[in-house]
Amino acid sequence: MKKKWECFKTDIEKRDIFAKENNLSTLLATILLNKNITDKKEIDKFLNPKRNDFYDPFLMPDMEIAVDRIIEAINNNEKVIIYGDYDVDGITSITVLKKFLEDRGLKVHEYIPNRLNEGYGLNKKAIQAIADKEYKLMITVDCGISAIEEVEFAVELGMDVIVTDHHEPVETLPKTLAVVDAKRKDNKYPFNQLAGVGVVFKLIQAISIKLELDEKEYLKYLDIVCIGTISDIVPLVSENRVITKLGLKLVAQTKNIGLQTLLETIGYKNIDSTAISFGVAPRINACGRMGHQEEALNLFLTEDLESAHKICERLNEFNKIRQETEKNIFSEVVEMIEESKENQPVIILGKENWHHGVIGIVASKITEQYFKPSILICFEGEEGKGSGRSIPGFDLHEALSKCDQYLSKFGGHEMAVGVSLNKDNFNKFKDQFEEYALNSKIEEIVPILNIDNEITAKDISIEAIKELEKLEPFGEGNKRPIFLYKNLKIVAIRALTEGKHLKLTLKDDNFLIEVIGFNLGYLVNEYLIGDKVDVVGTLEINNFNGNENIQINLKDIRKSY
Repeated sequence: MKKKWECFKTDIEKRDIFAKENNLSTLLATILLNKNITDKKEIDKFLNPKRNDFYDPFLMPDMEIAVDRIIEAINNNEKVIIYGDYDVDGITSITVLKKFLEDRGLKVHEYIPNRLNEGYGLNKKAIQAIADKEYKLMITVDCGISAIEEVEFAVELGMDVIVTDHHEPVETLPKTLAVVDAKRKDNKYPFNQLAGVGVVFKLIQAISIKLELDEKEYLKYLDIVCIGTISDIVPLVSENRVITKLGLKLVAQTKNIGLQTLLETIGYKNIDSTAISFGVAPRINACGRMGHQEEALNLFLTEDLESAHKICERLNEFNKIRQETEKNIFSEVVEMIEESKENQPVIILGKENWHHGVIGIVASKITEQYFKPSILICFEGEEGKGSGRSIPGFDLHEALSKCDQYLSKFGGHEMAVGVSLNKDNFNKFKDQFEEYALNSKIEEIVPILNIDNEITAKDISIEAIKELEKLEPFGEGNKRPIFLYKNLKIVAIRALTEGKHLKLTLKDDNFLIEVIGFNLGYLVNEYLIGDKVDVVGTLEINNFNGNENIQINLKDIRKSY
């Protein structure tokens, strides 16, 4: 589908003055101006955040109450359990809180629901089992804010419950001792986009302050907090940027044996946000997706190198199985779409025995490929569970709230949802949802490619591109900069990897530049040598045989006019 290009308009004179005053390349100056970061203190805080840039944790709702209750548990050596989630955010949250409390001399246990059998969040059967073991205090991490009945059940069974979460609350809060979540309506904390592990980090920071511990007692966990924050795709701005910028430095020299071993396994040369997002996160998430969530936690908790290697081998195997399962389901979904004569604005499909641990990833890829919201349902007997992903401009959660007549349950947010329904209601739901999408004029939504700046040869150098790395870590809310380069002549074009990728050599007067277009190989027959093109992409350094060359990682291309 043809994308709409929208490019920031740069005041060249203002940019050049700004770059000179702050000793920046024009590329970096442009990006900072686009982000409206212009004050010298703001520039320094963004490019070089420091440990004193963290906010006061006691500004977070119920933090004082939570801290006092946990310190009481430490002093009385109470039976405490942490109830977490099976994804990277949940696993890292449990790791950080468990290690910190055990360093204080308090032995704590943990409970992680099985994704395949129990699903996300608290459930009464698990809570009953926890109560039967006579735990006095349960601390939730990365979950609990919407578990009104389950928390009430735990309280009725005689437990104190502290909820720590980062998800949106429902109309009422759980009736319990403390609910620490910066998304509460009465929140006064300056930043409400922390990951679950970020909230846990603020909790251990607050406990450390109250106990007058050295700040290294909580800062030493920033490597694990960084992993969870990047993996949970929260906006990497404000305090999340401080966490990840400082955390990545610790990741590179981590003392956590499990993380150290996993990093060696994935083989990334640079330990940056890409290595975490595409190397670490999929392997940790694969455990939960395939029903082996404890393995990921054990990796971060182990103190034994041999155990770490064995766990990493299993993680890699789970990830391979996950990849193969995902690939097979994706192929089936594409085949069903291509065989269908329907041309609906949304994709809603269901099938027996699809693995609901990976269906969300498949839905993401389908939505990306077809630029349509997709909901994929896995049927097991009469019950169907599924995941949906959306496109910018179409609120999937709101759409479901208008089409929930045939759903047993649904939840999520604008871009991603989970659904449950009875098999007999599938076609009724499908018809209702398709009608809603048509009436909302979804077909008028065009994908937009947001471009940071138009560049020419004089803007590009090895040094300037390396300086852009100061903007790391890249992720949600801080995307890798995208540039537009116009009127380039094609001097070479070919497809790579059996037609999957596109390779170009482009020329601007005497300046040659290499371009790589991943998954864009299908465009090879649309252009000829000699054609003039405009390209949009990210700038990077390609290291080959010890030589550094400038390369554009292509996002889109069209003929020049």
